[in-house]
Amino acid sequence: MFKPCGALLTDFYKQCHAEQYDPSITKVVSYYVPRKTRIPEFDKVVVFGIQAFIEEYLIEYMNETFFSRSLEEVIAEYEFVISSTMGADRVNSDKIKKLHELGYLPIEIWALPEGYKVGMNVPCIEISNTNPEFAWCTNFIETLMLSELWYPMCVATAVTKYRSIVNDFYSKTSNISGRSAISEFGFRSLVGLHGAIKASCGFLLSFNKTATIPGIIYASKYYHTPMSVVGGGMASTEHSVMCSSAAIDGDEKVMIRRLLTEVYPNGSFSMVSDSYDYWNIVDEILPSLKEEILSRNGTLYVRGDSGDPVEIVTETVFSLWETFGGTVNSKGYKVLDPHVRALYGDGITQLRAKQIYQILYDKGFSAENVALGAGGFSMLSYMDEFGNVDMFSRDTFNVAIKCSYVEQTIDGKTKSIMVYKDPKTDSGMKKSHKGCCAVFYNHVTGEFDCDEGMTLKEAHNEPFNLLRPIFSDGKMREQTTLTEIRRTLWNGKF
Repeated sequence: MFKPCGALLTDFYKQCHAEQYDPSITKVVSYYVPRKTRIPEFDKVVVFGIQAFIEEYLIEYMNETFFSRSLEEVIAEYEFVISSTMGADRVNSDKIKKLHELGYLPIEIWALPEGYKVGMNVPCIEISNTNPEFAWCTNFIETLMLSELWYPMCVATAVTKYRSIVNDFYSKTSNISGRSAISEFGFRSLVGLHGAIKASCGFLLSFNKTATIPGIIYASKYYHTPMSVVGGGMASTEHSVMCSSAAIDGDEKVMIRRLLTEVYPNGSFSMVSDSYDYWNIVDEILPSLKEEILSRNGTLYVRGDSGDPVEIVTETVFSLWETFGGTVNSKGYKVLDPHVRALYGDGITQLRAKQIYQILYDKGFSAENVALGAGGFSMLSYMDEFGNVDMFSRDTFNVAIKCSYVEQTIDGKTKSIMVYKDPKTDSGMKKSHKGCCAVFYNHVTGEFDCDEGMTLKEAHNEPFNLLRPIFSDGKMREQTTLTEIRRTLWNGKF
């Protein structure tokens, strides 16, 4: 696997900054801040992905590709790459040698608890160096941290919209939790394996169903939660199976009966049903196999995969009710016989999910009669009620990491200096915090606020500061679990 030396996981300009800092600067403090939302529906961002990033890159990756390798090997790779790309006159490996000899990353990270939903201009992460000789290290990780964190935070934030819609209709029409109502099906549509993993993990804060197996493994590993708790999937057919069997049997009914009685006599599975004539399966074949379906110990999920999702899902529920019946729950809504459900796993945006649930609600059916899927589109973008699409990027919440505070040490005397950015040519969005920050919960407004203009010691001693130390000198100081994040995000009602 492609794994360059950890000291090379930057863009080019980061390689020059160690030499550019004034030699008297011994401490640099920077903050990771979402500054402005491009999607009005999301005025808050879910804090997520920090622990996974630290453990995967700042600990595991740095140890494997940098600290555990010989100095000679690391420097040879570093100097070769820099001389080949920036020129021999730009090679200065002294800082890299000193870092390798130190044996760990001299960085301290304070962060808000993952699962918090914070408004714009609230610092989520504080980064500082722990060793005065390595002030350059604070912002050396900026590029990597930004590239790894903006996406899971975007997905985690967007998916809360799905879960809020689910919670609304489930609370009105169902007696069960909505944590399994929607599954993530985006693996094949996302930007490579790591993108799929990040999306899956962000999704799993709000639901426990995903088709992305590596996402479950990743969340389990880096958020120290059993896989069975993280989430799961379900056995499913695909078109190659259905079409090839139909070609051999000359009849879809033969294949469906075999699935029901031989392949999956027990347990739930989904069956894609639109290869040829979806409504023939729903209205003709399934009724003819009613006995086989009702005698199984498990649920058949009848899956549409083409046509108008809203119409397909809702009409399927109505048809299944006519064939298989069901019960009326304590809230007065119809629930299909537990042996059948409707499923649609393609193109279910937040708007379509709401439309599906609303139609079912208006017709007296519980939301639990359907299972829905969010694919790559919803993991990469957001569509509002007018059909406008916003693609996710670092600019979705205009996330940035900016230096706000430095310490200068001359002749053994240390001076605190407040640092800020405030371009006159900017609208004000790029203005940064000044000095060190403390984040606290405002019980009057119900929002998270930020105090600034402090020294680092003052900020860390602030008793109401919600930023907490989680990493220092190559080791985790505090860890959380996916269960705890879900509890935080959903107020204990996951």
